[in-house]
Amino acid sequence: MKTFLSPKRSWACVMILIATAQLAITGHCDEPSQAAVTLPPTPAISGSKPRNVVFILTDDHRYDAMGFAGHPFLETPHLDSLASNGVHVKNAFVTTSLCSPSRASILTGLYTHKHRVIDNNRTVPEGTLFFPQYLQRAGYDTAFIGKWHMGGHHDDPRPGFDHWISFRGQGNYLPPSPRYTLNVNGQRIKQKGYITDELTDYAVDWLKERDDDKPFFLYLSHKAVHANFTPAKRHEGRYADADLSFLPRGKDIKAENDAPRWVRDQRNSWHGIDFSYHSDKGLDWLYRRYCESILAVDDSVGRVLDQLKEMGIHDDTLIIYMGDNGFMWGEHGLIDKRVSYEASIRVPMMMQCPNLYKGGTVVENVIGNLDVGPTILHAAGLETPKYMDGQSFLQVPNKPDMPWRDYFLYVYYWEKNFPQSPTQFALRGDRFKYITYYGLWDVDELYDLTTDPGETKNLINNPDYKNIAKEMENKLFEMLSDAGGMDIPMNQPRGNSQNKRWDDRGGNEAAAFPKSIVVDEPINKNAK
Repeated sequence: MKTFLSPKRSWACVMILIATAQLAITGHCDEPSQAAVTLPPTPAISGSKPRNVVFILTDDHRYDAMGFAGHPFLETPHLDSLASNGVHVKNAFVTTSLCSPSRASILTGLYTHKHRVIDNNRTVPEGTLFFPQYLQRAGYDTAFIGKWHMGGHHDDPRPGFDHWISFRGQGNYLPPSPRYTLNVNGQRIKQKGYITDELTDYAVDWLKERDDDKPFFLYLSHKAVHANFTPAKRHEGRYADADLSFLPRGKDIKAENDAPRWVRDQRNSWHGIDFSYHSDKGLDWLYRRYCESILAVDDSVGRVLDQLKEMGIHDDTLIIYMGDNGFMWGEHGLIDKRVSYEASIRVPMMMQCPNLYKGGTVVENVIGNLDVGPTILHAAGLETPKYMDGQSFLQVPNKPDMPWRDYFLYVYYWEKNFPQSPTQFALRGDRFKYITYYGLWDVDELYDLTTDPGETKNLINNPDYKNIAKEMENKLFEMLSDAGGMDIPMNQPRGNSQNKRWDDRGGNEAAAFPKSIVVDEPINKNAK
């Protein structure tokens, strides 16, 4: 069986390979000064037919926030159809549960410590290669439409895409003033309406213009369902009276259950349920808005599917739907992502291609976001570049017994502007999860996901599980070492600080940060 990194690779060799490859590919770049970069060769897979591919990414969409996943009231017929008529990847995870690092892993096939986009404030390092560049070289039409948000705040066209529509930073659900614009192939165009619908309009229009003789790759990247949660007008209030008694409130996160102290304290931080998150409305109001915002995403998926059917290419097009990270809604007393718990690192993933997969297939294998690039390259008939950490899962639904990884490696690096969550490393297996922290004096964690899927009973100090904890720790550091991840990547602090409470938003005074460390912004906000 393969582990997450197969085979072992030297990071130094990876950099040499990227730097010395001979085929130059030009394009718009993330940094204005960046020169043309080079692509390593990617041999074609014998007998493989290049497929059209549509990849739909959403923001902060957790793994169970869909009707077919057992949600008590969410109505997502089009997302449900992706699973019923295709494949549900039940155990999909991200290597770092944060917008920019996760998106960088999707596009590069690399771990966070390799692509170096370790927070939401960093631009992509010069020379970074994105998998759509290989598709371009293979003759694909490529389009990126939506939220880039891979470090930095500009929205200039990036390498690998012939067609480009994006916006700065997080973007906006609605255009409150003329300054909210989109970058459409280098031109500033005013945002006209609700962003989920508008991005879908652009995507459908681009599909209509496709040349039948040329394969295409469409990357539709929604802003939704990121905060501040804003549903479309047609969906606003849909779940105003929904029963939310099922939401966890962190009641089992106690010292007697060996919950880490930092987790218990965070209940009353920016990312805790005892301190309002982005609003003074409370957890229930926020959650209802979150669910209502998903509905327009479901509409978007339906429109894209309908367009592919109208073009007569639906059955032979590979469609992949995924979230960039999960989201906590009261688990462990927390809101948001970043942490190593299931609700944070696990994401929705469905695949559909009727001529390739049988409807209703469920994949139990652990799939990662850094596997997306290799999988789409495989669908295009191209082998995975040797420097990538990910691997193709294109054949996994049809070959459930094929060799695959036994463990998944998760990393998160502390951010000074969101200081509540420490640097952490986790190893998730089929049954157990082990979590350890760096630079923090607190208890590590071990959970039996079979008997305790909510991760409420830490077994790290249980003598019956001592050997399992030891084995998991050894495996974690073995995989980190194999992946070149034993050095902590550092960046100079940048971006606004969130380690504060506003008087008009409540919160428990007893847990407030001392005034001496409350700052509005770092000393050098423009640090590189």
